[in-house]
Amino acid sequence: MKVLIVDDEPIIRSGMMKMAQQYTQPFQTIETANNGLEAIDRFSQFEPDLLITDIRMPKMDGLELCRILHNSHPNLLKVVISGYNDFEYAQKCLSYGVKHYLLKPVTPPDLHDIFDQILKLRVQSCISISKYVEWIERIKGSVWSLQMDEMSRLLAEWRESCSLLTINQIKHLLDEVLHLLDNYFQEKKQFNMPGLQEPLSAATREDLYILFECRMRALMKELQCSRHGNYKDPMEEAKVYIDTRLSVEVTLAEVADLIGISPSYFSTLFRKMTGETFVSYRMNKRMEKARDLLSIPHKRTFDIAIEVGYEDYPHFTKTFKKIYGVSPSEYRSSMGIK
Repeated sequence: MKVLIVDDEPIIRSGMMKMAQQYTQPFQTIETANNGLEAIDRFSQFEPDLLITDIRMPKMDGLELCRILHNSHPNLLKVVISGYNDFEYAQKCLSYGVKHYLLKPVTPPDLHDIFDQILKLRVQSCISISKYVEWIERIKGSVWSLQMDEMSRLLAEWRESCSLLTINQIKHLLDEVLHLLDNYFQEKKQFNMPGLQEPLSAATREDLYILFECRMRALMKELQCSRHGNYKDPMEEAKVYIDTRLSVEVTLAEVADLIGISPSYFSTLFRKMTGETFVSYRMNKRMEKARDLLSIPHKRTFDIAIEVGYEDYPHFTKTFKKIYGVSPSEYRSSMGIK
């Protein structure tokens, strides 16, 4: 588990780190930040599993920090530290997923007791937070892109991962997924499905999974109807976007954002649907266009290289030869073009 400690007072920050280092089970990484703004920057660098933050800090306080991270990383574990006079203020963090509080001054037993509670819950769940977050992102992507088979495959994968969970734990996790999906589609995609967040109710694990899959299928159907037949296959839309911008640098994240899914899921789905990675697909398309342009006698090879996105001419010729076995000039010669 990776931990981020946020406090504007160096002595307290150092003391918290030392107490965390003294815990019976060593953490993978323990990092610190001076305030909320620095915490967000550090967060993007190593993505902690657990956040421990003071409530009152300059530049950005703990409440705002929890709000921002709850929106971007809803499954992050959060512990808020407050003084007696701040406790009522700190309780506002409840809506931001904070479930643990510590009152100043914090002692090693206080902090270690919180760690015990958190790790006990993680052991019981048998699922890492990072895997859970990744699974949710992939579910979002499969639903938004209407990949029914992929969604069913992901659910089968989830069943296997949750084989040791109790029915109540499974219900809690699946209900949370429904809640996150509903918020995601309402806030990011301006789409609402009435009843999506309604808690699942079933007597067995299998029935819970069946109900969840039925809810996902209903969501996909509603989503498809809402598009009034204007829906484009996400991979086809991605390929058209890439194909029409061969002369400029297009990033994987840019294309993923265009079709509304996470970069990691887009990378996996793109390779599965096309048989190529994003990078190899774009390179091959550039070379195909270059080959077509080389058959036009009046076009200069140097200009063609720029037209397909290669300002480095030697790199262009090397890549072309790697794909087709001959250099651009040799290819032209084979067609009688000088």
